[in-house]
Amino acid sequence: MIGGTTTDREGTGRLTAVTRWWRRVFSYAGDERATVLVIGKSILAATIAWAIAYDVLHSRSPAFAPFSAVLIMQVTVYRSILQSLRYVGAVVAGVLVQAALGFLAGPDLLTFALVALVALTIGRWHVLGVQGPQVATAAFFAFATYTSASSGSERFFRLGEIVLLVLIGCAIGTAVNVLVAPPLRYRSAEYSIHSLAHTLHDLLSEIYPVLAEGVPDEETTGRWRARAAHTGEMIGQARSGFQTAKESTLLNPRRLIRRYRGHPGFQDYEAVLGALERTLYQVAALTRGLDRYREEDEARKPFLRRYAAFLESVSTVAAVLTTLDETTLRQQAKRLERLTGEAEAHRAEVVEETERLSLSLADPSAPYGILVTEATRLMEEFRHTCDVLLDAAQVTE
Repeated sequence: MIGGTTTDREGTGRLTAVTRWWRRVFSYAGDERATVLVIGKSILAATIAWAIAYDVLHSRSPAFAPFSAVLIMQVTVYRSILQSLRYVGAVVAGVLVQAALGFLAGPDLLTFALVALVALTIGRWHVLGVQGPQVATAAFFAFATYTSASSGSERFFRLGEIVLLVLIGCAIGTAVNVLVAPPLRYRSAEYSIHSLAHTLHDLLSEIYPVLAEGVPDEETTGRWRARAAHTGEMIGQARSGFQTAKESTLLNPRRLIRRYRGHPGFQDYEAVLGALERTLYQVAALTRGLDRYREEDEARKPFLRRYAAFLESVSTVAAVLTTLDETTLRQQAKRLERLTGEAEAHRAEVVEETERLSLSLADPSAPYGILVTEATRLMEEFRHTCDVLLDAAQVTE
């Protein structure tokens, strides 16, 4: 008898997942801890904004302040300030549209339609970015406020109050993000490199043992090709993480602290990330070559054994990049230099094998030319990576 119902097992699984999530929060500075930090800072900013709007200013619409404070709380200080400026611009534009049309045409249905038309049109302006829809939102709230006021002076006051509350909320949200543990994600650049290096290492580790045994079958090469084709998603995620890390230093006061100086330049990590991206594309081309040509010939097995040894040495280089750490960058760069030299020696053996077997590298009906070309390109990228990291290591010393 199987113990427990499906619902019980699902509940246990969810509890385990939640427990692991919180364990990651307290274990290391990753996405989970960043999420908790943003939520905590949003609560703090919203509470302060509400207290000022409700208890100090006695506003009739105090929710505008905490809403604004939470809305502009972003994962980096740069994004908070950028979105704050865009949001304030969108709100001011919406209120001005309502003020102009409301006082000219009066608070009737036709005026609302005109306000909606103008506000939605302005909201399409690319300068406002993702805050564009807030033009219409602000205009609609302003229209409701306008219609509920009893006199012209009160209408002016209520519309001005909306803008003031938004300014207060944005100022508080930005201040909290800057002053309370402003996110500084140097390590996110390393994580981006780790993710691509893991992808490359895992893919090569699946390929080279099979090639060492002989010619792979159609199902195997097709699986390699499909897996390599899906690395584009990983590349996009890594690039996004790197961009977030790069943005985290802009307008961030923590970058001035001594212990945050001496990090490798982002241009160095970006060069490594770009090399890994190109390497994954080259491995994808390699898998296409293996999948396209599967005919048996006398030279295929000894050539593939040499090529398997080369790919194994390349996977060892990728394994080092999966643990790239700025605190041991010089040692890792030296190790990469040595391993890249060994991989280059294996590539040379591949070329020698093609000459010994008199294989034609220009024959389009055979895979040898493609595989040798991609091997050469792989080595060029890894040599470039070693040079970049060695230069970066000298800067951090």
